[in-house]
Amino acid sequence: MSNKIYFTPGPSQLYHTFNDHFREAIKNDVPSISHRSAAFIKIVEESTEALKALFNLPDNYHVFFLNSANEAWDRIVQNLVEISSHHFANGSFSKKFHDFALMQGKASTVNLVNDGSSYLDLKIPEDSELVGICKNDTSVGYTFTEEEMAEIRQQNPDKLIALDVVTAAPVLPVDFSLVDTAYLSVQKAFGMPAGLGVWMVNDRCIEKAAKKATKSNIGSYRSVLNLKKFSDKYQTPETPNMLFIYIIGKIAQDFLNYGAERMRNDIVYKSAIIHQVIEAHPALNHFVESEKHRSKSTIVVNTTNQKAFLDQLLENGLVLGTGYGPHKKDHLRIANFPAHSRESVELLCDIMQNIG
Repeated sequence: MSNKIYFTPGPSQLYHTFNDHFREAIKNDVPSISHRSAAFIKIVEESTEALKALFNLPDNYHVFFLNSANEAWDRIVQNLVEISSHHFANGSFSKKFHDFALMQGKASTVNLVNDGSSYLDLKIPEDSELVGICKNDTSVGYTFTEEEMAEIRQQNPDKLIALDVVTAAPVLPVDFSLVDTAYLSVQKAFGMPAGLGVWMVNDRCIEKAAKKATKSNIGSYRSVLNLKKFSDKYQTPETPNMLFIYIIGKIAQDFLNYGAERMRNDIVYKSAIIHQVIEAHPALNHFVESEKHRSKSTIVVNTTNQKAFLDQLLENGLVLGTGYGPHKKDHLRIANFPAHSRESVELLCDIMQNIG
C-alpha cells in the first residue's frame, strides 16, 4: 500500500472515508443494480439532497450528474447561450470555458488578464447572455472574492451567471444565490477518483433552455430539459456512474456530519501556515500578488528551485503538483482539501521550510 500523501490539485488525495464507502457499495451491489430500480432512485435522492444541504442551495436549484466539469462547459453553452457569452479568464481553466464557447460558434468575449493578475474592471458587454466565472482557478491559484461576485450580480441582474466551483466547493464559501449555474468534478475537493461531474442549475436556466429549444437544438439525452425530466424522479437519462453517485452522497454527508463551517475553518488554518512558509522562504514567493485573490484551496508558488522541493518532499512521501501550462517548470501547486489533515499539512510545512 502506498504511503504517499498527494497534495496534487487533481486528481488529489482520496478522502479518508472513500475506501469504506467503496467497500460498502460493492458489498451492496450498487454497481450492478438497475438504474431504474427503487434502490438506485433512493441513492440518487440521498446524494442529491446531501449535496443541496452541503452547498446550501436555494430551493430553485436542480442537481444533475455528468461525466466531468469539462462536459458542463459544453452543456452550458449548448443549452444556455444563443449568440454570445462573456468570460473572466485569469488562468488556463477559466480561459478554456471561453474556448469551448468559440468552438461552438458563439460570438463570445473574454476579459483576459495576465496569469495571477487582478481584473481592472468587471464590466460585461450588454449583449452577453451568460457570464462565465471561475471561483478558484486551479492553474494559477486565483480566487474571485464574494464581493466581486455580488458586484457582478448586482450590475447584471438579467444575465445568467455560470460559476466554476471545481476547487472551491465545498471548501470555500460560495453564495449560490448570486449565480444561476455551477459545476464541479469530484477528483479534487471531494477526495474521489475522477469520473463524475456535478452540474447545478436554477429555474432561470431551465426557462432559458426551454426558450432556446424553440429556436435551435440544445442537445439530446443530456439537454437541460431532459436532465430535469429525469432528475425530478431522482433518475438520470442514461445508465450513470452509479458507484460514484453513491459515494459522493456519502462523502457529502461525512462533510455535513463533521460540520461545513468547521471544515472551512480547517482550510483557512492550513492555508495560513502554508502561506507563512512561502513568505519566509527565500526560494519561494506567491504567484498571485493580490492577497485577497490568493487561493486557500489550491496554492500556487513561484520557485527557482522546483526540482529540489519536489524531490525532497517525495523522499518524505509528499507529492506536490508542478506548474500548469507555461509555468510547468517554475511553479509548485499545493492542494489544500478536506482529505489533507492538519497533521499532514504541518509535516509538509516543516519539511518545506528546511529545503535549501
